[in-house]
Parts: sequence; structure tokens; C-alpha cells
Amino acid sequence: MKRKKLLLSVLAGVVGALAVAAPAAAHVTVNPSTAEPGGYARVAFRVPTESDTASTTKLVVYLPTDHPVASVSVQPVPGWKAVLHKAKLAKPLTTEGGNVTEAVDRITWTAQSGAAIEPGQFQEFPVSLGPLPKSGTMTFKALQTYSDGKVVRWIQTGSSDSELENPAPVLTLAASGAPGAPAATPTKAAAAGKSDGPSSGTALTVGVIGLVAGLAGLALGGVAFTRSRRAEDTH
Repeated sequence: MKRKKLLLSVLAGVVGALAVAAPAAAHVTVNPSTAEPGGYARVAFRVPTESDTASTTKLVVYLPTDHPVASVSVQPVPGWKAVLHKAKLAKPLTTEGGNVTEAVDRITWTAQSGAAIEPGQFQEFPVSLGPLPKSGTMTFKALQTYSDGKVVRWIQTGSSDSELENPAPVLTLAASGAPGAPAATPTKAAAAGKSDGPSSGTALTVGVIGLVAGLAGLALGGVAFTRSRRAEDTH
């Protein structure tokens, strides 16, 4: 009986460790997720390939029509062709350079030969845009196309993204130091216009720690099992 309980305990420890170490489902996101209201920002749409068998070949990002942006430009991504589509505005935007009557409403990135995002990889698509609205949020609905023809629609919105299966990327407009805004000093990479590592790094670290802890529990369980068996044999 004791031996059975020890085996069950060891198996539970292994399963728990693997559950902690397993990465959570990744989503298409905008990074950073906050920006200074009323100013210009450099953001990057981060696109992971979640499929185990197909690669990401196309990304379409829709800019919010309720908050049109006068200036939008993309940073070249090797192996990807970017096309900016403009639409006429119902109400012209007033800028320092004059009135703007049309603005970019969507951006399409298409992979060229050999540049698709393969399973287990991610790619970032940097964009410079502004002036941003003076408050609120900007929701960027996105369509991700795979090499097998599947299209994942990242268009869901709600009060809690954690409850959504396919949440749309959201940029929160908040002044530095305000709730929801990053308070840390920009890193050297950010100052140079480069993106920091993927947000999944923290989750990966936690997963590794959990796996190590689970393996330690497995080892201890094995030792206890061996000692128990020896004790039974001596009796």
C-alpha cells in the first residue's frame, strides 16, 4: 500500500512539473502595449506561429477607424513585403502640416520565398505611427494566414483578454508613470530602436523553475520509494 502511494505521489509530481513548464498559448500582440498619448510611437506586432505543421505566410493588421492616424510608416522586415492601404476619412485630421483627408486603415505583410514564420518561431513587424489619440486605447484587429490556408482572426475584444480565445492586440495610451504605463527606464536596446526579448521569456523562466522543482520532487520520491522497499525487504 505504501509503495502504491509513493508511486502515485511521484507520478503526480512529474505531471505537475510538466504542466507548469508547458508554455501558454501565444497570441498576436502589440509591443510595447502602452504609449504616450498624443505623441508618436514605435510599436511592433509580434506574431508567433502556433501551428505544429504550418508556417505563417501573411499578416493583415487593421488600424482603428475611430482613431485614424495621420502618419504611418513601416520598418522593412527581411523577406516580407509590406503594403499600406489608405482610406478616405469622413472627417479630415488637422495637423501641423495641414489637413489630412486620408489615412492608412490596414497594413498587409506577405512572406516572400523562404521567409515564412515556421512552427516554434515568431516575427516582429515594426511600425511608427502618430500623432496618437490623447487618451483611451487603440485596438488593432489582425488576420494571420498559415501555409495550409488556415486564417486565424485576432479580432475579439472585451474587458479581460485572458477570457478571449483570439483577442485583438490593444495599445493603451497612458502617460509615463500613470496607471497602466511602464515605469522602468528604457533599456539600451529600446533606446537604439530595438525590441527587447519576447514577453514569453518570463513564462519560460517560470516553467523551467517549475520543471526543476518537479524533477527534484521526482528524485526525492524515488529515494523515499527505494528506502521503503528496502525497509519492507528487511522485514
